Amino acid sequence: MTKRHIYLEDIPLAEARAKLQVALESAGLAAPLAGERIPLSQALGRVTAEPVQAELSSPHFHCAAMDGYAVSAADTVSARETRALSLRLGLDAFPVNTGDALPDGANAVIMIEATNQPDEATIQIYAAAAPWQHVRLMGEDMVATETILQVNHALRPVDLGALAGCGHQTVKVRRKPRVIIIPTGSELVPLNERPARGQLIEYNSLILSSQIREAGAEAHVTEIVGDDDAALRDALAKAAASKPDLILALSGSSAGSHDFTAAAISSLGEVLVHGIAVRPGHPVIIGMAAGTPVIGVPGYPVSAALTGELFVLPLLRAWLGLAARELPVVEAMATRKINSPLGDDDFVRVALAELDGRLQATPLQRGAGVITSLVQADGLAHIPRFHEGVDRGGALTISLYRPLSLIKQTLMIMGSHDPMLDLLATHLRLRRSEQRLVSVNVGSLAGLLALRRGEAHLAGCHLFDPETETYNVPYLQRYLPQEPIELLTFAQREQGLILPAGNPLGIVSIADLRRATYVNRQRGAGTRVLFDHLLTQHQISSAEIAGYEHEEHTHLAVAAAVADGIGDCGMGLRSAAEAMGLDFIGITWERFDLAIPRRHLDTEAMQALLAVLQDDAFKRDLGARSGYRSDETGRTVSQ
Repeated sequence: MTKRHIYLEDIPLAEARAKLQVALESAGLAAPLAGERIPLSQALGRVTAEPVQAELSSPHFHCAAMDGYAVSAADTVSARETRALSLRLGLDAFPVNTGDALPDGANAVIMIEATNQPDEATIQIYAAAAPWQHVRLMGEDMVATETILQVNHALRPVDLGALAGCGHQTVKVRRKPRVIIIPTGSELVPLNERPARGQLIEYNSLILSSQIREAGAEAHVTEIVGDDDAALRDALAKAAASKPDLILALSGSSAGSHDFTAAAISSLGEVLVHGIAVRPGHPVIIGMAAGTPVIGVPGYPVSAALTGELFVLPLLRAWLGLAARELPVVEAMATRKINSPLGDDDFVRVALAELDGRLQATPLQRGAGVITSLVQADGLAHIPRFHEGVDRGGALTISLYRPLSLIKQTLMIMGSHDPMLDLLATHLRLRRSEQRLVSVNVGSLAGLLALRRGEAHLAGCHLFDPETETYNVPYLQRYLPQEPIELLTFAQREQGLILPAGNPLGIVSIADLRRATYVNRQRGAGTRVLFDHLLTQHQISSAEIAGYEHEEHTHLAVAAAVADGIGDCGMGLRSAAEAMGLDFIGITWERFDLAIPRRHLDTEAMQALLAVLQDDAFKRDLGARSGYRSDETGRTVSQ
């Protein structure tokens, strides 16, 4: 086995890009790609490789701009409103439709509405025609030899029409860059296989190849290469021999026992960069192998997608003759403190919403393997090197993934997690296609605090108050005494104990948890408040519960931890237990409410949401879900 050479660096992003550019220039690969001639029918979205001149004038003859009669203006000078002038059809006046060529000697068109026809051979007019009235002159639109489109122009539908209109059937466009993607990792299986325990579906190649095709290039994905240094070298050599413009080696770029990408590149050329001061995506490799640029892409999907955005897409656009894509940039206020590595460019995906006239950014879960952060992100915040982060309320510069107009139609809900909020969002989108409901799971109490800070339009909560044995109202009075709140019931839902299939420990009640390992919810979550109350009822201290300090942030995460054997039991929703194929012992039905500051009630977006909560179709759909009742959905809770 070849000895691994581990030499992860930590160079700035700009320096890494500069090293790649120097290498491309030295190899003669920095210029836009050569052109190829293709039919116009295949040219949409392609990029012109040269300026395009008109081969024909458009129109290439004088033609009628109106339906009527073509005449010589000189023959009409004696026409008066008080003395009609008669013109002979076929001799002095010639019937024409819009677009018809003018007959020889004609230089004007009289609209049919401005004529009278006393007989089949004659028309009468009551005003003289001006030379070239209602006539499209030859070359009015385009003149032969005139430049119609410039070089390095991405062709749109209207451009294709212009080219066809001035005589072209083909156009010379930049050749599409060709990229070969080599997925690596013995733990990976292709999309069409169901993974066993310890295996992962390989989908980074799908993300990157889609980025590449969307950018106007071609992507070819090879078979997965296992964790074998010789196999990776062979795959890289084979890819380079086919003379692509770029090779991407997916994963194997870190410093683990199976990370051979850097050594494979070195065996065929040179590693230029191994390790860049960016987060996520630190272990990026850049090199040249057999004269072909190679990028070693980190294995985690968030890092892989960011590597595509930072390195692959700008390179492809340069080869196509296009400037780097500049996303719209906005300033937004951070709703949470963001800690960043001091020496790295930190890229944070965020959810955005406009509240009280301010654009607010909520950081999404930051794990490099959390692909849902890619799906949910409205934008990408960049925290430059040598900044330790941004405090809550600080300014963030954000590149937008979605149109600002759509973001302004977003309702931000923070608070307790409930899977049926996704059902609510679906019905809302069916009612108003431009409407979005974005849910950020922070726990019931944190949701109320977000309302107090003006960071959310509404909050989901199910906070049980032991003193009054009621839900939510005492907490609103405690934490939002100055904020008028409309409290609406979302659903009644069943809470209970989530247990492994078959309940191997024979747990039947809270009292049995002394002999189990528990999976808890985070502090401030309504489920945890309820669980603590149940412990008090059974005279059990938290110290007696093994695993009490193990916290998860959603019902599904608790169920997943139980399914994976991390814990013997957790508390959560029946729907979460059933989703993971687990046993469930119901303990109580609780009320899950939506707390809405009244200042938001009259907005168009909130009115649409309220309409969904009153809609019978939504209530039937919600009530049909296991562990839910909707008979009180949409009702105002008295306070």
